[in-house]
Amino acid sequence: MRLFAAVVPPAPAVDELAAEVAQLRAALPERGRGRLRWTEPPLWHFTLAFLGEVDEALLPDLDERLSRAAHRHPVHELRFDGGGRFGDRVLWVGATGSVATLGALARSTVAGARRAGVRLEGVKPFRPHLTLARTTGHVDLRPYAQELADFHGRKWWVERLELVRSHLPASGVAGERPRYETVAAWPLGTRRAG
Repeated sequence: MRLFAAVVPPAPAVDELAAEVAQLRAALPERGRGRLRWTEPPLWHFTLAFLGEVDEALLPDLDERLSRAAHRHPVHELRFDGGGRFGDRVLWVGATGSVATLGALARSTVAGARRAGVRLEGVKPFRPHLTLARTTGHVDLRPYAQELADFHGRKWWVERLELVRSHLPASGVAGERPRYETVAAWPLGTRRAG
């Protein structure tokens, strides 16, 4: 099964970001329809580790290792903040707050997956971002990133680590999106005050 480990933001933060994205899309109408593929809010997440295809036989050990990884890190605060782009391929929103703690959780997740026997290839240093859109042709993403630069979202709490299964489109219908299914989740170790 195709898996990744992630932090999924809570509904109020997603709703706030969705309103910002709607304003962005209205302010900067796409040139050449279909060249930007916007991700849907129910699919928004911060990927901590992309695990790829994982043998089901590894799931019990992976469950144990990721549970330990989650327990080692405290509940922490994040906010959506600003935006950027990876070239002219990906438009994203960033984060501020306890990003060092989020990065440490990502590193523990990668280490736990490796100890469970998952072969991780091409692991890059963690850079907290949530993908908003991908391009299917040349689109200048600079104006979109500039519009997002001043966005500062509400505070929210990272309280759990999730293991998510990605069901890739199989119908062959143009525009079909992947479907995500949370297969396991673990609370972070230290609860927040209040």
